[in-house]
Amino acid sequence: MSTLKDRIGRYGVWSVALRSEDPSRRGKLAEAAAELQELGFGAAWLGGSSAARHAAPLLEATSTLVVGTSIQSIWQYDAEESAAAFAEVEAAHPGRFLLGLGVSHAKLADQYRRPYTALVRYLDALDAAGVPADRRVLAALGPRLLELSRDRAAGAVPYLVTPEHTAQARGVLGEGPLLAPELKVVLEPDPSRARALARGALAMYLALPNYTNNFLRLGFTEEDLAGGGSDRLVDAVFAWGDENRIRERVDTFRAAGADHVALQPITEGPRDALPRQEWRRLAACLA
Repeated sequence: MSTLKDRIGRYGVWSVALRSEDPSRRGKLAEAAAELQELGFGAAWLGGSSAARHAAPLLEATSTLVVGTSIQSIWQYDAEESAAAFAEVEAAHPGRFLLGLGVSHAKLADQYRRPYTALVRYLDALDAAGVPADRRVLAALGPRLLELSRDRAAGAVPYLVTPEHTAQARGVLGEGPLLAPELKVVLEPDPSRARALARGALAMYLALPNYTNNFLRLGFTEEDLAGGGSDRLVDAVFAWGDENRIRERVDTFRAAGADHVALQPITEGPRDALPRQEWRRLAACLA
């Protein structure tokens, strides 16, 4: 029987555009998911606080693509609801849905209190409802959540991190658990233009302490976090340049210990646009 790492392969895509509440978009999403599978991506990670229902149309349109939530906020969906939705999708598409969970951010969730304790209780409830630990992953940045990812889940899906964080995470997780960081990609060789696009995407995250505290733990300074992010910070958390440079950057994350890298193209288009041209270029350079 294939392992989770075998099923998702080395590369996937991360996309908020693949998650939609609009029934009229189902056809476009299904078509995009089918192409991702054809291109050789092993997994599609749904941005926003996604749930099993958002994964279902993509699973229906494909036969091998694994679809994961990255992440589902524990404050938005209760554990019993999540467990029931997991069971429904699992029955229809065995082994192809991953429940990615996270504690979100105080600025985004009014009920944000003692997030670590709340997540432990959530996992306890999932255990009681029969959701297997090896079918869920956690959006972990700090050591305690990485340890929880190791002990109570199949692994970790860190967001907005560096190769140095990946190496540290692998040290906490050990060899067995999945480590699948997200990596933002700007397919633009001009440094000024690439960094401008990157800073546009980075701005919202620099207002969230969970991310900025993680950057400080990694050795960045308050100066790096000011003014939209220093070149040093941008270059550490984004892959930008031509295809060769992008491949080198992805390889750096793999060498640091990532089993799988979830690639998020950053473009000038609207947030809900499907970056299919960029997916094709990435698939070609990673083949």
